[in-house]
Amino acid sequence: MSGKLYLCATPIGNLEDITLRVLRTLKEVDLIAAEDTRNSIKLLNHFDIHTPMTSYHEFNKIDKAYNLIDKMREGKNIALITDAGTPGISDPGEDLVRICYEEGIEVTSLPGAAACITSLTMSGKPTRRFAFEAFLPRDKKERATILEELKSETRTIIIYEAPHRLVRTLEELYEAMGERKITVTRELTKKHEEKLLFTLGEALSYYKENEPKGEFVLVLEGRDREDIIKEEQKKFEDMTMEEHMAIYENQGIQRKEAMKLVAKDRGISKRDVYQALL
Repeated sequence: MSGKLYLCATPIGNLEDITLRVLRTLKEVDLIAAEDTRNSIKLLNHFDIHTPMTSYHEFNKIDKAYNLIDKMREGKNIALITDAGTPGISDPGEDLVRICYEEGIEVTSLPGAAACITSLTMSGKPTRRFAFEAFLPRDKKERATILEELKSETRTIIIYEAPHRLVRTLEELYEAMGERKITVTRELTKKHEEKLLFTLGEALSYYKENEPKGEFVLVLEGRDREDIIKEEQKKFEDMTMEEHMAIYENQGIQRKEAMKLVAKDRGISKRDVYQALL
């Protein structure tokens, strides 16, 4: 029988945040695939785990995935760990998982720490709906596209950022979105854990004066839906009712249905549209 891939969440700071199930699994599997073996050996040594390790990272993720799958086909069980947190979230683990399913290898996930959820729950921002963006793309064109999309995002937005790029990212967010509420977290679960509540403008001013240190998670409030509706309705204020109707009738939409659409666009009743047209 084939072996199994175990996605094992490791601490994002405080070593006590590892689960008993993950510790047992790391001891029992045949091999641990780690994003950075030099970093992970410290964790394994701390918990007296002597399972063999191999590297699995961004630069070998495809070739190494098939190598690991060959081992699992031989019956070996493999645990995947990242530098910190849950494998598969903003790291090459997602490719290994996808290829495992394509190759018929069983996958299971052992829950634990994740920086995005840890930051979200203590951010003071709405948690029912959220959009996880991880690190924004480096490519300028792709980055601009994502920022344009995020302008109208109504869900809470979670973004990761490195200290040397934090100010630039805050500048771009402020330019794209204007003044929004944001919670900035760093050093999660550690002794000097920090969560600061700002507006985007305040955050930008603060980090221009105070050098960013550590890995950051930005939790940004989403756009207010009522503001979006008002903005959409404002587009039609300078348009006559006949011009507005023509937009839909020129598409072949029947006059009665076009009146309904115009009423919806303007936030008024169909009767109001009818009266204006008269």
